[in-house]
Amino acid sequence: MASGTLDFYFEFASPYSYLSAVRITALAELAGVQVAWKPFLLGPIFAAQGYTTSPFNTYPLKGAHMWRDLARMAAAMRLPPVTRPEPFPANGLLAARVAVHLNDACRPSFTRAVFSAEFAQGRDISDREVIRQVLAGLGHFYDDVVAEAETPQNKERLRVLTSEAAARGVFGAPSFVTADGELFWGNDRLEMALDHARGLAKAA
Repeated sequence: MASGTLDFYFEFASPYSYLSAVRITALAELAGVQVAWKPFLLGPIFAAQGYTTSPFNTYPLKGAHMWRDLARMAAAMRLPPVTRPEPFPANGLLAARVAVHLNDACRPSFTRAVFSAEFAQGRDISDREVIRQVLAGLGHFYDDVVAEAETPQNKERLRVLTSEAAARGVFGAPSFVTADGELFWGNDRLEMALDHARGLAKAA
């Protein structure tokens, strides 16, 4: 039986992307679905919607609820207590470029480690020293990886992923898109997205 496929669009500034990045691998394996990890930048997409910052900052009550909700969910998942990074939202440009550069086998490990540094430790992921330490913890040499991540070709790959996300209707993170173009938004829609992807594979 063919396996299903699911595109996982995530933004390093997105708290709920953090939860999905922790959960998705095990759930996808159980569902028999192959996941494509796709970092992108929400900034241009938000700008097109008229936002100049995260909606969680624009609407303080919504933001306060989000942080409380995130704390509850992290506790339920037995993750470390959530720590709000400063500044929020973080500038995840370098992290996204590195995630694009790294191959599929290690991209999830890097992505999860960055999210952990950001939301479990409250670290500023725009700080190159933070990224260096994350890479070192995974056995990578910072200078080599970042040199490749900041080539014009790799920068263009991230721009293409961001444009691709917008073209597919992505307006927030995390978002999941199945092979038939169905869009599922939010960490709480991950299971539904996986079920849909599995159903497509069974019907093929």
